[in-house]
Amino acid sequence: MDRFSFLNAAHTEFFAQLYDQYLENPDSVEPSWRSFFQGFDFGMETYNEENPVQYSREVASASVSPAAVDNSKISEQLQKEFKVVKLIEGYRTRGHLFTKTNPVRERRTFSPSLDLENFGLSSADLATVFDAAKLLGLQPSSLSQIIDHLTAVYCQHIGIEYMYIRRPEIVEWIQEKLNINENRPTFSAEEKKGILNKLNQAVSFENFLHTKYVGQKRFSLEGGETIIPALDALIERAAEKGVEQFVMGMAHRGRLNVLANIFGKSTQDIFSEFDGKDYDQEYFDGDVKYHLGLTADKITKSGKKININLAPNPSHLETVGAVIEGITRAKQDKYFANDFSKVLPIAVHGDAAIAGQGILYEIIQMAQLDGYKTGGTIHIVINNQVGFTTNYLDARSSTYCTDVAKVTLSPVLHVNADDAESVVHAMQFALDFRMQFGRDVFIDLLGYRKYGHNEGDEPRFTQPVLYKLIAKHRNPRDIYAEKLLSEGVIDANLVKTLEKEYKDDLDHNLEASRKKDLTVITPFMQNEWKGFEQVSDDVMLQKVETKVEKTTLDSIIKTVSMLPSDKKFINKITKIVTDRKAGYDNNTIDWGTAETLAYGTLLTEGFDIRISGQDVERGTFSHRHAVVKVEDSEEEVVLLDHIENKKGNFRIFNSFLSEYGVLGFDYGYALANPNSLTIWEAQFGDFSNGAQIMIDQYISCGEDKWNNQNGLVMLLPHGYEGQGAEHSSARMERYLQLCARHNMYVADCTTPANFFHLLRRQMKTKFRKPLVVFSPKSLLRDPRCVSTVEELANGEFQETIDDTTVNKVDVKTLVFCTGKFYYDIVAERENNGRNDVAVVRIEQLFPLPVEQLKAIIAQYPNADDYVWAQEEPKNMGAYTYMLANFDLVKWRLASLKAYSAPAAGSYTRAKRRHADAIRMVFDKNLFR
Repeated sequence: MDRFSFLNAAHTEFFAQLYDQYLENPDSVEPSWRSFFQGFDFGMETYNEENPVQYSREVASASVSPAAVDNSKISEQLQKEFKVVKLIEGYRTRGHLFTKTNPVRERRTFSPSLDLENFGLSSADLATVFDAAKLLGLQPSSLSQIIDHLTAVYCQHIGIEYMYIRRPEIVEWIQEKLNINENRPTFSAEEKKGILNKLNQAVSFENFLHTKYVGQKRFSLEGGETIIPALDALIERAAEKGVEQFVMGMAHRGRLNVLANIFGKSTQDIFSEFDGKDYDQEYFDGDVKYHLGLTADKITKSGKKININLAPNPSHLETVGAVIEGITRAKQDKYFANDFSKVLPIAVHGDAAIAGQGILYEIIQMAQLDGYKTGGTIHIVINNQVGFTTNYLDARSSTYCTDVAKVTLSPVLHVNADDAESVVHAMQFALDFRMQFGRDVFIDLLGYRKYGHNEGDEPRFTQPVLYKLIAKHRNPRDIYAEKLLSEGVIDANLVKTLEKEYKDDLDHNLEASRKKDLTVITPFMQNEWKGFEQVSDDVMLQKVETKVEKTTLDSIIKTVSMLPSDKKFINKITKIVTDRKAGYDNNTIDWGTAETLAYGTLLTEGFDIRISGQDVERGTFSHRHAVVKVEDSEEEVVLLDHIENKKGNFRIFNSFLSEYGVLGFDYGYALANPNSLTIWEAQFGDFSNGAQIMIDQYISCGEDKWNNQNGLVMLLPHGYEGQGAEHSSARMERYLQLCARHNMYVADCTTPANFFHLLRRQMKTKFRKPLVVFSPKSLLRDPRCVSTVEELANGEFQETIDDTTVNKVDVKTLVFCTGKFYYDIVAERENNGRNDVAVVRIEQLFPLPVEQLKAIIAQYPNADDYVWAQEEPKNMGAYTYMLANFDLVKWRLASLKAYSAPAAGSYTRAKRRHADAIRMVFDKNLFR
C-alpha cells in the first residue's frame, strides 16, 4: 500500500492521530510527514499554549464542523493544507498522464485533470503560502510555486510512474531524486557537445545508408536516434559505478546504428552485409544483418575497460530478453560470485512487442526469483507508436505499452525522444535506480519511425495523418543543435563539421569494403569460447573418453546416500537416499543414482552444473532428490555440495510455471558458460511445446545462423504409459525434423549407464552441441532398467546397443527400436519364446550412427525381416526420420496407425493399441 493512498478519502481523524504520534515521538513519523508537521504553524495567532496537543487534535479532527474549534480560520487553513497534500499526490500519481512526451501528435485526454478545482482549491489560493511544500523538499511556498514545481517534475518531457510501489524507502528515494533540479537534466557544455556528437553519428549513419542503399531493409532508428547518446552515457556512468560487463538484447529497429555507434562494429563489415557478399566461413549460413550480435571491449572516457555484448536474435524479437537474462546470470555466477552489480542486462523493446508478446510476462516474473534474478534489468522501449501497420490503440488494452512493469512494481519513465538531454537524464536515473535497489526499471522512449515498418514499406497506407506530421518533423539532432546554438554552447558550423567528418569516414569505409570479397562475421562472446572447436557430424560420432575411477564413484556414492544424522527427514526420503548405496553395493544402479553420480563426477573435474525446470529439485517423478527437505523446518540439504574434491558449483532450481522464458534463460546461460552442464527439464516432454520458438529459432540453428555453439541439455520425459495425449509423447518427430548438418544431438537412452556417459560426454568434448534427451518415466524404477558399477566406471556412451541375448545365426527378424519400447518388445519375445527375433536399440538418433548399424546388420546373416518398431503413431516418433535417413535395409513398420493426437485418453484403449503395436513386431501379417 503506498504512503498517501488514504488521502483519497481525506480522513482527518487519521491526520490528528498522526500529529499526536509526531508530538510524542517525532522520529516515529515518516520523514516527509515529519517535515510537514515541523513547518506547520498550527497555532497561528491564537495558539493554545496551555494545551497544544488537545488544541491541535481539535483543529485536525474538525472535519464536519469547523466551528467546534476556537478559530475557524485555523481549521480552514488546515483543511487547505491537506487539499494541497492531495494535489501533490495527484501530480505524483497521475502527472505522467499530462506530460509533453509525444513529439509528433497530441496526447490522449485523461479525466479527471490536475486542475485546482478537482482538489477543492481555486485560483484565489495561488498566492497563499503552504507548508505542504515541505513534502517536495521546498521551504513553505505559495500554491503557485508548488504547482510550478510539480509541473516541472511530473509534467514536462519526462513523466514517471512509481506510486504503486509498495516499499516506502523506494518511493522516498525516487521522490528525492526527482526533486533534485526539478527532474530536469543539467549537463556541462562539454557533456552537451558529447551528446550532440553521438546524436550526429546516429542521424548521419541513417542518412548515409538511406542514400547508398536505397530501399534496402535496415530498420532505421530515425525517430529514436536519442537512444544512441543515452546508451553512450549509460555505459560511461555504469563503468564509474563499477559495472564491468553489459549484456544487451534488442529488436531490429536501430540495431545497425547501435552496432556501429555504440559497439564499434566496423562499418566496412556492415557495408559488406548490405552488398550481400558471401561469408568467410564454410559451415555458417549466417543471418540477415539486423539479427546479428557482437561482443566488444570498450574503453570509457575515464579509461575504464568494459565488456559489451549485443546478443543476436531472430524475428521473434522478445525471445532475446530471456536469453540475455541467462547470459547475464551465467557471467555473474562465473566471474563475480553472485555480485549482481558487475554485469548489467539491458533489454531494448518495441512498443507493440512489449505489449503483445507473452514471453515478456514470463521474463518479468523471473526478475526476483533466486534461480533467475540478475540484479535488475534496464528495459528501454523504442516506442514508434505503431506495430508494423497497427495503430497503438489497436495494439493493446493497457494505457501504456510498458504496463507489464507494474507486475514487479518497477518504475517507468516516459520520455520525449526529441529531447536528447531528457533521454540521457532518464537513462542515468534508471541506472542509479537499478544499482541502488537491484530491481527492474523501464524507459518508454516515445518517438516515431520516419519510414514504414521497413524502408520498402509505405506507411501512408495505414497512417496517412500521422505520416503527414512526421514528414514535416525535424530530426532530434537538428532540434538539439538549435537549442545548443541558442544557449551559446556551439557555433553555427559545428554540426556541419561533425556531419562532414563522420560522412567522410563512412565514405572511406564503403570504398574499402567494396574491395573485399567476403563478409567477416565476428563471433559473439569469443572470449568465453576460446579453446572450443566447431565440428562436423563425423567428429560428433567419434568416441569420447568418459571413464571414471571406481574410487571416485565409491567416494561420491557414500556422500549422496547419507543424510545428516542430526536432522529428521520423512521416511520416503530416507529410503530413497539410502537405497542408492544399497543398489550400488548390490551392483544394480538405477537411473536416479546413475544421474547423481554423473553430476558428482563432473563436479570433481571442475565443471559447474545448473539444472532448472518445474520440480527438478526432487524430479517430477521423485527420482532425483538433488535437494531434500528437513521434515520440521524445510531446511534444504544438497548432498552433492558435500562431495570430496568438489571443484565445480552445483546449482539446481525449481522454475516457475514457464517453459518459453525459462528455456530461453537456460539457453543464454549455456551460451555464456560452456564449462557448465546446463540442463532444462520439462515436467512432461511435450510441455516443451510452449517453448517451441526457442527450439526452432535458437537451439536447433543458433550455430548455423550466428556462429554460436551451445551445450544446453533438454531432458524430455517420454513414453507411453496410458497417461493420455499430453503426458505421453515429447514429440520426438519435431526434433528429428530439425536435425541437420552437425547442429545437435538427439538421444533416447535405455540404460542408466548410457545416460551417465551421455551426460559426461556432453562436457568432455572440445565442442558444444545442444543435446535433446527423451528421458524415461516408468523406467526410472523398472527393475530391468539397471546398470553395474563396472559399466559406469569403465564404459562409454553407446550410440547403438546390439542384442547379446540371442544366437545371431538363428535370427530371422531383426527389430530396431529406441527407448522404453525395447523393454516391452523383449518381454513379449520372452512370453512367446521367439529366439528368432533380435532387438537392436538405437540410443542416439542424431547424428545417426549409420556405420555402427551397418556392422550390426552384417552380424545377422540369416535375417530377412527388418522391422522398425515404435510405440508412437506412424506419423510421429522416429519412423519418418529413419525412413529418410537409413536405407541399408527395407523396413516394415510396427506401430500404431497415424493419429492426430499422440495417445488415447482412455487407459484401456491406449493399452490395447500398445499391445497391437507389439504384436505387429512378431507377426508380418499385421503390417499396416
